[in-house]
Amino acid sequence: MNRVYIKTYGCQMNERDSEAVAALLRARGYRIVQDEDACDVMLMNTCSVRDMAEQKAIGKAGYVAQKKKRNPRFILGILGCMAQNRGASLLDALPDVDLIVGTQKFHQVPDYLDNLRAAQAAGTVLPTRIVDIAEEAGSQNTIRDHVLEEKQVSAFVSIQQGCNMDCAFCIVPKTRGDERSRPMDEIVRECEQLADRGVKEITLLGQIVTSYGRRDYAHTDGVTPFVQLLERVNAIPGIRRIRFTSPHPRGFKDDLIQAYGRLEKLCEYVHLPMQSGSDRILKAMNRPYSRDRYKQIVDDLRRVRPDMYFSTDIIVGFPGETDEEFAQTRDLFAACDFDMAYVFKYSIRSGTPAADMGDQIPDEVKEARNAELLAILEANSNRRNATLLGTTQEVLVEGPDKKGLGFMGRTRGNRIVHFAASERLIGELVPVKIERVSTAVLYGSLQLAGVEK
Repeated sequence: MNRVYIKTYGCQMNERDSEAVAALLRARGYRIVQDEDACDVMLMNTCSVRDMAEQKAIGKAGYVAQKKKRNPRFILGILGCMAQNRGASLLDALPDVDLIVGTQKFHQVPDYLDNLRAAQAAGTVLPTRIVDIAEEAGSQNTIRDHVLEEKQVSAFVSIQQGCNMDCAFCIVPKTRGDERSRPMDEIVRECEQLADRGVKEITLLGQIVTSYGRRDYAHTDGVTPFVQLLERVNAIPGIRRIRFTSPHPRGFKDDLIQAYGRLEKLCEYVHLPMQSGSDRILKAMNRPYSRDRYKQIVDDLRRVRPDMYFSTDIIVGFPGETDEEFAQTRDLFAACDFDMAYVFKYSIRSGTPAADMGDQIPDEVKEARNAELLAILEANSNRRNATLLGTTQEVLVEGPDKKGLGFMGRTRGNRIVHFAASERLIGELVPVKIERVSTAVLYGSLQLAGVEK
């Protein structure tokens, strides 16, 4: 009765939280399995960014709960953002859920599972359900344990939790709490330990990662705490690449922009959420920058690194968005020439300021605007990928591709590359000549003389 399957919805932060929970459970003697049909315990780490994400998780949980009819001792747990957002009210829709744990209590999951199993062993088929969505001081310091597979080459490192930006459309301040940063020395030690275990690429994570340490550390010679952290991770032997997500445009001051020109391990890839290209809509969203400031950041980064790759987040159909305001978004979107974008149709999130705004946009208008931006993105991606034909790119080999036909890795610009190689190259940086491209994937051949392909 100790086989646990963890299903994760949502962002990299959720993936990192699930990994930390898995590591804690393994240390407690639980076995993490990859097949949900083979588990005695299923934990669902959920997302609340959009209503669709919550409904998807609720539907899945309702289906999984049917296992209790065959096995009354089966345990079902809901973790993360939806647990935090809905709390005990989830039991109204999902009465068979045993465990509800919020975003500041992941480290308590092993204890809670032990308690549930002990109640079962004592003869209580349906033990008292556990619901814990309380805030906990210092909870940002509990996401530090890792489950590293053999030859794993990249890892997420959580540096900051919570958000104080209060964007009008966003549920994150409610689900993740106020902004809290981990001690810098502790983060650096974690990265050093990962390097000692063979990790080559670190991705620093936070809800507003560029706000890291702003209440805890002083600026040094005009350098923000976040850039100070980047400098220290850049100095760790064995780490070859550094990425981070998710930033806020307000965090891109000159020190961070210039860091791309002087920190050799900081990859030339930026995820820079735009959300809208209309100044009025940005103000309504409570996004404290203008379209001109956003474009200036993009231009400044490209001056420092002409080969910079960009991705972004866009919301279409925000309440009151006119055709003219969408056209402003479309024009800025095209002008920034993004390599990748996550385009979302605005979704009402109860408890956010935007939920109470009038002039909600019809679904068919959102759909049309979404399709228009995706068409621009596809054309941009095809054109920009085509410029890589015939070039040789440095690729970090991550492992076999999903179809088992070869191997895959990523360029410094976060492009996925498929090519023929051997397992012994996993974790190595290798030159790959790009011979074919699609909208999302590059295909090439290894260019190392004498290396087994």
